[in-house]
Formats: sequence, structure tokens, C-alpha cells
Amino acid sequence: MINWQNIKKQLQEFLIDELAKTGLNRVTVGLSGGLDSAVVAVLCKETFGDNMSCVLMPSQFSSKESIDDAIELCEKFNIKYEIKSIAPMVEAFIDEMQEDRLRIGNFSARMRMSVLYDVSSRDKSIVVGTSNKSELLLGYGTIFGDIACAINPIGEIYKSDEFEFAKYLGVTQAIINKKPSADLWEGQSDEEELGYSYAKMDEVLKLLVDEKKAKEELITLGYEEKLIDLLEYRIKANAFKGKLPVIAKIKWS
Repeated sequence: MINWQNIKKQLQEFLIDELAKTGLNRVTVGLSGGLDSAVVAVLCKETFGDNMSCVLMPSQFSSKESIDDAIELCEKFNIKYEIKSIAPMVEAFIDEMQEDRLRIGNFSARMRMSVLYDVSSRDKSIVVGTSNKSELLLGYGTIFGDIACAINPIGEIYKSDEFEFAKYLGVTQAIINKKPSADLWEGQSDEEELGYSYAKMDEVLKLLVDEKKAKEELITLGYEEKLIDLLEYRIKANAFKGKLPVIAKIKWS
């Protein structure tokens, strides 16, 4: 059983220490109406009080439910928020993307991060990330988009465990109960795209990553080879998303 009280205390100390290093005293969170950003928003509210705020950034493809759920969370925890639509930005480039859902999704994620960083510049705050460990390992996020941030308090928490943390924090039931979705287009589902539930993937990821078990060992334990191959491939193929740009080394003499 995970001691969420202890986890919360550690994460609050992390947030306080990292913000202090910047010389600033405010944080900004992009709130989507999904579980990850809700957990981070509540955590930041309980850590920084009024020195935090959220930005809701719907596009023309966002569901009304997402905005409603995000607002309900803000009202429950008395979180300051503003709504800045990215629809005009996406519309300006929509023809260029030729109805390619992946391109539109990635572009939308990057527009949201542009808005978020502009707000953080205006407010003299830092952007707090909302990507969980499952997403980061699988590369299920947009580089320079939703993965971008100054600090990330939940990057070591698996998605399947995060539901329990959300319950502990008091996140609204509407958010806890909904299917995981990046809300990039109508009806989009993370787990349908990935092909497996987070619970099933996380079970194998914990063995592969945390316990460093080999593929053969997992097969012996009864895990599906197709799933193991998928996870190993995604971890390797998307590792670059978690690294700083590689700078060429030059020998000057």
C-alpha cells in the first residue's frame, strides 16, 4: 500500500525547494480537465495557496465536458483560473495539416505550451509539468508541447497509481471516473490508441524499469510477448523526448 501522505509531503517539499531556486514565488499549471493536471493543480494549490493559478486552453476539438470538469475542480479548491482558447491558432494552420490527427494533436499541444509560457512570463511564475511516469516512459506526449515544463512533481508516479493519489487529494469524481484522454479530438482515448489499459502496461513497466527484469523472465511469468515488445520499443524509441538537445562537441585544436 502506497503511503500517499508521505508522497504528498515529499512532493510539496520538492515544489517549494525548486521554486525557491528560481527566485520567483508563483507557479502556473495548464489544466485540461484530465487526471494528471488535476492532481498537479490541487498539489500546487495546497502548497502555494494563492501564489498559483491555472490556464484552461480549449481548442475547437476539445469537449465541453473537459472545460466543465476543469472549472468544477477550480471552484472546489478555490483555484484562480483563466480560459485562453487556442482555436484561432489551430485554425490558422489547419489546412496545412491536411486532417492529419497526429499533426493537429502535436500542434495543439505546442500552442498550449506557448500560451502557458507566455502567461508564466506575464505573471513571473514557472510552469509546472503534468506528465506522469507511464506517459514519459512510453513517449506518450509531445516534445516541446505537454512534456515541456520547468519542474514536474508527478513524473515518478505511474498512471495507474495516480488514481489513488487523486482520491487522496480529493480530486472531483468526474475527473477520476473519466477515461484517460489527451482530448485532442472528439472521442480520443489514450488506452485505445496505445492498445492496452494503463493498469496492464504499468504492471509490466514496473517489472521492466523498476525491477529490471528481462523479457524472457516476464514471458516465463506469463506476460504477453506482444505487450512486452511494444513497451520495450516505445521506451527505446521515445527516450530522446526526455533529454536536452544534444550539442556537438568540437575539438578546437
